[in-house]
Amino acid sequence: MSDLLERTETGEIEGPATSEARRNLWKARGRAMLRPQFLILATVVLVIAYLALVPLGYLVWGTAFRDGVLSWDNFRLAYTTRGLGELSYNTLVYAFGATGLSVSIGVVLAFFTERTDIPLRRMVFIGSLVPLIIPGLLYTIAWIFLASPRTGILNAWLEPLFGPQFFNVFSMTGLIVVQGLDNAPLAFLLMVAAFRSMDPSLEESAVVSGGSLIDVFRRITIPMTKPAILAAIMILGVRNIESFETPALLGIPANLLVFTSRIWQVLQRFPPDYGQAGAYSVSLLLIVSFGIWTYSRYQSRSKQFQTVTGKGFRPRAIPLGTWRRPIGVIVMVYFFIAIVLPVLVLIYTSTQTFYAVPTLERIGNATLDNYAFIFENRQTARALRNSIFLGLTAATGVMFLSALGSWMVVRSRLPGRWLVDNLAFLPLVIPGLVLGVALIFVYLRFPLPVYGTMWILFIAYLTRFLPYGMRYSSASMYQIGGELEESAQVSGATWWKVFYRINVPLLMPGLIAGWSYVFMVSVRELGSSILLYSPGTEVLSIMIWEQYENGNFVQLSALGVVMIALMTVIVFVAQRLGAKVGVQASGS
Repeated sequence: MSDLLERTETGEIEGPATSEARRNLWKARGRAMLRPQFLILATVVLVIAYLALVPLGYLVWGTAFRDGVLSWDNFRLAYTTRGLGELSYNTLVYAFGATGLSVSIGVVLAFFTERTDIPLRRMVFIGSLVPLIIPGLLYTIAWIFLASPRTGILNAWLEPLFGPQFFNVFSMTGLIVVQGLDNAPLAFLLMVAAFRSMDPSLEESAVVSGGSLIDVFRRITIPMTKPAILAAIMILGVRNIESFETPALLGIPANLLVFTSRIWQVLQRFPPDYGQAGAYSVSLLLIVSFGIWTYSRYQSRSKQFQTVTGKGFRPRAIPLGTWRRPIGVIVMVYFFIAIVLPVLVLIYTSTQTFYAVPTLERIGNATLDNYAFIFENRQTARALRNSIFLGLTAATGVMFLSALGSWMVVRSRLPGRWLVDNLAFLPLVIPGLVLGVALIFVYLRFPLPVYGTMWILFIAYLTRFLPYGMRYSSASMYQIGGELEESAQVSGATWWKVFYRINVPLLMPGLIAGWSYVFMVSVRELGSSILLYSPGTEVLSIMIWEQYENGNFVQLSALGVVMIALMTVIVFVAQRLGAKVGVQASGS
């Protein structure tokens, strides 16, 4: 019958019955479009398209057009005030430097953890992921406490040896080091996955043939993991270009401006200059888009680096020999500097009445008054509720849209389904601060009363983190065969029942992992929040930012410690729940 309809539609069959067959075909298609499956999927497509395209469209229109006429006035004013060359140079130096440091640390740590017999491998793995829970804002503030030229703890301790102000965190080197250390755990996570899926036979053969560890790493490991390294460079490069906390806190005091900090400056004027902010945002968007396009060109060549085939393998740890303990000590020193010190300085500061360099006397006078204050303060309690609400709703909304979108991309045969995946990926190129500017352009003009409410923050988080949810859902969907769906449909189950009774349980591990990640980054988010919040809709990151601006260092440290503890508990509970649901539940 379907063959007959196709031949009728293409005109291969002519005759009196042709028009009747065509009418029946369009009636069948009309009935199909009214089915719940089509209506649900169509709604998902419209929501994804709206989230991805409308802010960009308004941003470009509001920046490049004035009274409906193409105008370059905003760009001319922006770059005569602050040159494009200076901002581009600072942005690229900062981004490339931080990315290089992050990827270098991540590759080396992942290699030692997955390929060698380094001591305490499990502890190294867990310790490498701990900073993912620490918000970038808090991490940067902790390093200000540690390496500020005048009041930094490290400078005070090392002054007898190296003189005053040995470390200066308010410099380009400071920006690169702090941002690089902050993003190193993400690089480690990306590279661990690559090392685990790579056949180690070439490395083992090189070791057996007498190759040194350095030669094996340089001549075999690095070339074979080149696609993963390029992916890490792309992801971290985009994150560093769009980052706001570190350039704002460390760069602005030193007059080292990048695009994000310059956008923030022009929006702090009275009245805010949305035209200039839009011009800087469009320029930043073009730089990020060019980086992703360049990566996609290199990605097409990744097949030549394949090492996993149909032949099984079992990796064997490369012995470090006499270098085992020294390398273990070096890794522990890194953990102490990059993770333990920033956390300890936040905990110490949170127990003081005012910030000062630690001494035994001050440690002995520790107090919990700051914690009592933040729990009794109504504004802090409201910010805590707002952060939890936005984290839960944004994570749930992202994963709901992603689960349906990934089914459409992977399972369905709908024409144009590839467009859904591309639309969901599009917000990845929009930096958080740029998204905030774009949403201001939209909802100051659009007759939808969400500006100044919690919902504009929800829309920002939903848009910003949709690409990450889509990646988690699609990766899980590709691993699930379609036989169970087909069997259920043959048995008479509706599409929706098949989806939530079969697909959702099978997808649950990936959905929980994606939900946990989106929740963490939503609670951490500052770039878009700082432009879109209003009195009554503050979140924890905004509270910490305002307290830093007001010099309330001890209270912000206490709030930061509570924020880290809260995120740790919620993510831990989510992971435990994820381990008990889905496919594993049937065996319990």
